[in-house]
Amino acid sequence: MRRRTGGITIKSERELALMRQAGKIVAEAKFHVMEAVKPGVTTGELDSIAEDVIRKMGAVPSFKGYAAGGPIPFTGTICASINEEIVHGIPGSRKLNDGDIFSVDVGAIVKGFHGDSAFTVGVGDISDEAQRLIDATRKSLNFGIEQANSGARIGDIGNAVQQYAESQGYSVVRKYVGHGIGRALHEDPQVPNYGRPGRGVLIKKGMTLAIEPMLNIGTHETVQLDDGWTVVTADSELSAHFEDTIAITADGAEILTTPDGYYF
Repeated sequence: MRRRTGGITIKSERELALMRQAGKIVAEAKFHVMEAVKPGVTTGELDSIAEDVIRKMGAVPSFKGYAAGGPIPFTGTICASINEEIVHGIPGSRKLNDGDIFSVDVGAIVKGFHGDSAFTVGVGDISDEAQRLIDATRKSLNFGIEQANSGARIGDIGNAVQQYAESQGYSVVRKYVGHGIGRALHEDPQVPNYGRPGRGVLIKKGMTLAIEPMLNIGTHETVQLDDGWTVVTADSELSAHFEDTIAITADGAEILTTPDGYYF
């Protein structure tokens, strides 16, 4: 989902309030999907859970019907990616198996404003190697968010993600990156998960960003499948994905899509 609309905008208090609301709904959808993850459940069943939560809370799924410049609109409420699938897996009849790792990306729209978030979770009993990858990806997101302060640069975020990920022996996906977010799901600036500190767009109070590291056990190279959406690792090694929408405040980054009391 790479199309971007519009430039960098500073959100008003009303706009931030709507994004906070969208973020809470996304967090609620994530919680209910995570609770339902188990061996034997289909990705389509999990997709229905997310859509029910979003619509019952008065929002609209961000992804359903989304077209990223290609001929095939996305058919799901969640992106459901398993094992070597990095992003944009299409939910359907596929069942989760014990030992899989499962990445969920989900968005919601409230009165024209978006929230967007992702997490990866193990299904049943997973390998130590898979758990280490999940933990490192979650931590890399936290390190990136710590750098998202007014007066910093976009490159500070990516550098923090990259330095931690590579120190743990993982590669960082480069073709798919974080992004600005607001009235459109994907806005400028792009927020790569790699880069040099002190470079890139200046971060300012009122900006809203989606930071989303994707870490692989093997190569960072990717392949898009023939369905026009699903992206996998080029070497079929495992991948994990975490994302939060944040707002830049005078006190640092406010996380909109994983409020206190939620664990992902």
